[in-house]
Amino acid sequence: MSVPDLPGVLSADDIRATVATIAADQTADGLIPWEKGQQADPWDHVEAAMALDVGGETARAAAAYDWLRRHQRADGSWASRYEPDGTVADPTAETNHAAYLAVGCWHHWLCTGDDAFLARMWPAVRRALDFVTGCQAPGGEVWWAAGDPVALLTGSSSIHQALRCGIAIAERVTDPQPDWELAADLLGTALRDRPAAFADKSRYSMDWYYPILGGAVRGPAARQHLDTRWDEFVVPGRGARCVADQPWVTGAETCELALALDAIGDRAAAEALVEAMQHLREEDGSYWTGLVLTDGVRWPVERTTWTAAAVVLAVDALQAAHPRSAIFRSQPGAFSQADVGSGIA
Repeated sequence: MSVPDLPGVLSADDIRATVATIAADQTADGLIPWEKGQQADPWDHVEAAMALDVGGETARAAAAYDWLRRHQRADGSWASRYEPDGTVADPTAETNHAAYLAVGCWHHWLCTGDDAFLARMWPAVRRALDFVTGCQAPGGEVWWAAGDPVALLTGSSSIHQALRCGIAIAERVTDPQPDWELAADLLGTALRDRPAAFADKSRYSMDWYYPILGGAVRGPAARQHLDTRWDEFVVPGRGARCVADQPWVTGAETCELALALDAIGDRAAAEALVEAMQHLREEDGSYWTGLVLTDGVRWPVERTTWTAAAVVLAVDALQAAHPRSAIFRSQPGAFSQADVGSGIA
């Protein structure tokens, strides 16, 4: 399996080094914490597993998914946060955490073509997405957590992608789930046309670009949406702010924004962002989470597996040399936003 590169920015050996730092933090039973000996959460665990696959560490990636399969709760959810030994630190059942397993499993299949893996993971994927759709409001938005009827734009956008990937898995294992298709359609409509259905988190860059990254908004509407707040969030030569009113750029948000730009065909801007955030790279290939622009301090003082993973996934998308590379760009079953002509409000 080829390891991607970004000419002039990161070589394939650079990507291998970054993937090696993620692998080094993975525990013996498959869990991928934020850093060695620190907390873990299901969403970031999946993102890191996806990066392992891109770097050719398919056995490690499969072990990460098997960890989730073994630790899934009866209702289809996972805890929001785990200690390094796998014990529960926060039992909250977050919907976007549960949903993201489908994205990771579909990505692993695109990497490997391993139908036995999909068959093994299918019961967990089905339970997870049934849990998620059980938390969907009649208007299409999805509650951020079980028992708390508040919807978050970023989380629901990620769930939109996960439902599309889950539908693809269901078709592959010949167990179609038409209810998921309806849920994805309703959620996409809510993301595009009903912003008031979601809690106001507009200070955060993720709420700005995630409707595009999650596949609900594409075409001219996506371009217009990004243009409206570009100067608020993007710092030339440094990356993207996490929060509009704070002098703090973060590597993961920068690379996710690059993925969103790649998804709408703006490769040049996406490449520029990945290049801009390389000031967060350490010699061993790991990445600091962020930088405070006013004093040049790296903050938090952590080198996270999920930041490294976001870099790897962005480079892979930009190289576009493998079917897995299009998982954010061409989501299974998603329509073309240009064809329908509506857009985010």
